[in-house]
Amino acid sequence: MKPILELVTKLGPARIAAMAAVTLTLVGFFAFVILRVSRPDMGVLFSDLSMQDSSAVIRELDARGIAYETRGDTGQTVMAPRADLAKLRMDFAGKGLPSQGGVGYEIFDKGDAFSSTSFVQNVNHLRAMEGELARSIRAIGRVQAARVHLVMPERRLFERDREAPSAAIVVKLMGDLDPSQVRAIRHLAASAVEGLKPERVSIVDERGRLLADGARGAEAEGAGLVEERQSGIERRLRSQIEEIVAGIVGQGRARVQVAAEMDLNRVESRSESFDPESRVVRSTQTRSENSLTGGGEGQVTVGNELPGANQNQGQPAQKDTSQKNEETTNYEISRVTRVETLEGGRLKRLSVAVVVDGVYAPGADGKPAYQPRPAAEIERIAALVRTAVGFDKARGDQVEVVNLRFAEMPVAADLAEPGLLQSLLSPSKEEVMRMVELAVLSLLTLIVLMAVVRPLLKRVLASEVPMVALAGPAGALALAGAEVGGEVAEAGRASDANRFLELAKINGQVQAETVERVVDMVRASPTETVEVLRNWIHDH
Repeated sequence: MKPILELVTKLGPARIAAMAAVTLTLVGFFAFVILRVSRPDMGVLFSDLSMQDSSAVIRELDARGIAYETRGDTGQTVMAPRADLAKLRMDFAGKGLPSQGGVGYEIFDKGDAFSSTSFVQNVNHLRAMEGELARSIRAIGRVQAARVHLVMPERRLFERDREAPSAAIVVKLMGDLDPSQVRAIRHLAASAVEGLKPERVSIVDERGRLLADGARGAEAEGAGLVEERQSGIERRLRSQIEEIVAGIVGQGRARVQVAAEMDLNRVESRSESFDPESRVVRSTQTRSENSLTGGGEGQVTVGNELPGANQNQGQPAQKDTSQKNEETTNYEISRVTRVETLEGGRLKRLSVAVVVDGVYAPGADGKPAYQPRPAAEIERIAALVRTAVGFDKARGDQVEVVNLRFAEMPVAADLAEPGLLQSLLSPSKEEVMRMVELAVLSLLTLIVLMAVVRPLLKRVLASEVPMVALAGPAGALALAGAEVGGEVAEAGRASDANRFLELAKINGQVQAETVERVVDMVRASPTETVEVLRNWIHDH
């Protein structure tokens, strides 16, 4: 205990306070670094939550004692340890979280069907259909959230004309939906609701853009399909041309525009043709007649009653015979009836414009220099483009390929092949953020060590050197400490080059002065000197 008290006395309160401050600072800083590094890696558990779903998820995480973080003004995003994300999502899915603010057919599991009125049952059925449709629409990749409103007209008695149902859908998107996806949503809603037609479904996104108009008729819907088909043809041909040309001139060194002119007329034609050379016997009818006309024997006439009328009875009577044959043959003549209907939306004319950049080669000064492409190469590119789009000269198609210099120069990376290290090192966003965080913590640690710890330790050690140098007999050190304090302080302020020389001189002077003072004290007080020596011997 006594050595500790002597050490404390030697250091003094100022030095002890400085050492305590340094110790507390280091402990606090390294504790912060350890906690920061050892904190579990957080990942997104759920995002874009409503306030009700966010509150339910946080309440469940608190009950399980799992660390979490919330981001956003209303906690739309909930973060949890990345290692537990899959398990937590499965557990929450089993409990119906997040519900996304909608209900499905499970609403009928909570109520009493016997005590509910027909009106309540109809409302619950409508809510269930809207919730189930919203869940199905959210399954599409680019749809973050969806809300469905169904209008089901009430069927009344003795009503002949019934209004058709309609639907309105509001979606929150990540990006933009393709026309085919919009059409798929409309057909999905129409197939799930009895009597609902796709053209009666309106779709609006979160920015208020009308993606599908449910108030237009079937004709307007058909025109929209034709426009969609035209855009699809132009987009498909443009991608095909860009893929072919980019393989020759390089990625981003070609610009392609395609204009497709569509024929929107609906044409219906009928034609009927007969082939006289081709005939088939349908039916044959044959008729034969034979007739025999006899003389006048046995007839009662005026001539027979006259005298001498019997003189001619020995002569035979004259007879008439006739025969008639008829044959009727019916033939089937081959006939071809053709009905041809050409729907609107046929490709009437195609125009393609392609602009390719030249070649950039290192010049004399080391900078890339522009060189136009040969005419033969441009002609080969044009031939490939014509083949790719199905060029038809009789239809009036046009294909133009022109070599012009682009306004922007290609970057240096395009002129050189990518290195192996660049292709292998492709860290994710989370890994990059983790590396940046560790680098910042390491930099802060180095700054604290160099700017705080090193000067304090240097000052403490510099103050200890004179004390050690002055160590001698205990009584002499106590007598001479006060006088050499000023000299030691001045020596501490000297430069590092002359510090050791000054300390050596001071040590020699102090030792000489100390010896002289001890001799004088012994001569002046021999009794006290004997008592001090006796105590030293007794202590040791």
